[in-house]
Amino acid sequence: MTSSPVQILFVLGGARSGKSRYAQGRAEALSRSRVYIATAQPFDAEMQERIACHQADRGAGWQTIEAPLKLPEAITVHSGPDRVVLVDCLTLWASNLLLAEEDAEAATDRLVDAIRSARGPVVLVANEVGLGIVPDNALARRFRDIAGRINQATAAAAHECVAVLAGLPLVLKHPA
Repeated sequence: MTSSPVQILFVLGGARSGKSRYAQGRAEALSRSRVYIATAQPFDAEMQERIACHQADRGAGWQTIEAPLKLPEAITVHSGPDRVVLVDCLTLWASNLLLAEEDAEAATDRLVDAIRSARGPVVLVANEVGLGIVPDNALARRFRDIAGRINQATAAAAHECVAVLAGLPLVLKHPA
């Protein structure tokens, strides 16, 4: 962990790579006032169980805000100079945008504006979905492309970017 305060930290990695645990630890080191912005929607029992596990891992020191679509607005409302905002995760947000037939490019622009103008530190989590094979159907390719564009825009706006592989952090972009 760095000793200097992080304004925007972007953490990405594969599924079950340890990225959420790493991001939570970094966020907890930044402030005692913590807001967790969740983008997951519990469409089935398995996702309900995942959400419950994440909530249990966080404990009572977090305020949870559900923002499956209105993520930029939630960041704007809940960021503050003495409060860290943790967003988990941008990949589910991308999926939500796709399913709701939202304009992902415009939503990404709003996200970047929100994190750049946040009044306190923001930690964002995403899956890296572009390392696998090319999906065999148009919907999956569209999702991969949307998620990749969101990741690129977020990384460009972030002060620090960390990839987590097998639970190990690899700094991709150092804070200036």
